[in-house]
Amino acid sequence: MEHTSKKPLLICIVGPTAIGKTAMSIKIANAFSSEIISADSRQFYKEMSIGTAVPSSEELAAAAHHFIQNRSIFEDYSVGDFERDALEKLDELFQKNKVVIMVGGSGLYVDAATKGLDKFPEISSEIREKINKEFEEKGIEFLQNQLKEVDPDYFQKVDIQNQHRIIRALEVYNTTGLPYSSYLNKEKPERKFETLFIGLSAERAIIYDRINQRVDIMMDEGLFEEAKYLYPNKDLNALQTVGYRELFRFFDGEISKEFAIEEIKKNTRRFAKRQGTWFRKNTAIEWFDYNEDTSKVISYIKKKRPYLNVS
Repeated sequence: MEHTSKKPLLICIVGPTAIGKTAMSIKIANAFSSEIISADSRQFYKEMSIGTAVPSSEELAAAAHHFIQNRSIFEDYSVGDFERDALEKLDELFQKNKVVIMVGGSGLYVDAATKGLDKFPEISSEIREKINKEFEEKGIEFLQNQLKEVDPDYFQKVDIQNQHRIIRALEVYNTTGLPYSSYLNKEKPERKFETLFIGLSAERAIIYDRINQRVDIMMDEGLFEEAKYLYPNKDLNALQTVGYRELFRFFDGEISKEFAIEEIKKNTRRFAKRQGTWFRKNTAIEWFDYNEDTSKVISYIKKKRPYLNVS
């Protein structure tokens, strides 16, 4: 049956890191004379360009991009802030064109824009201070064990090395007595647009090889120097990021430079695996091989939305 809805369309291009989402999104944006919204939670920050694989100046010139290096690491910028800002930007862009492209590997940020975020309770400063004190005095492992006990579901999903996420989950539990995971997947407000999900995939060995190559390129392009410049601010939330965390450990004298680089590769591979798990839960995604000719992807979009004009 032909799809006749004339709601604006958001085309989301998702998949693991280093798979080629940026290149694909530019081709699709150009095909629909459209613009791109980045949903990569680390490319927002202007001080972090090499370690976050920000699109090159040529790529940025090939299509209009939004939410790339538009914030500072010194600003607090949450996924809730992104949801609000992305919806405002989409309203604006849909005035010009009925198609907008969103690209990114941060599943939570893609979900926030397309489906809406879960609503959480207000946290008292006493509870926040108590948990932060426990973290400072007893370390992350103590908090990990607490989370595993009170919310095993979320413990399975979360990046357990990210103390901010763990502290957040424990704050919610300590405030309400309910696990953080019980607040997830509640009814969300309906969006004014429709979403079409395109996923890029490859065999695990290919993804891992592309990741290893990308890390080597980042090091050649100056990731070491970028991390050294950012090192005095290493405790900021934005810098709890693969590629920086490992080099900070080298600057702290904990590990060798060579080991830090291997750790970046290993932790990026783990991150890609978690991305795969997240996106596979979304049954609306149509998967394409990372090498697929863009014309095939555009044909799929046209088949799903025959009324769209392609340049």
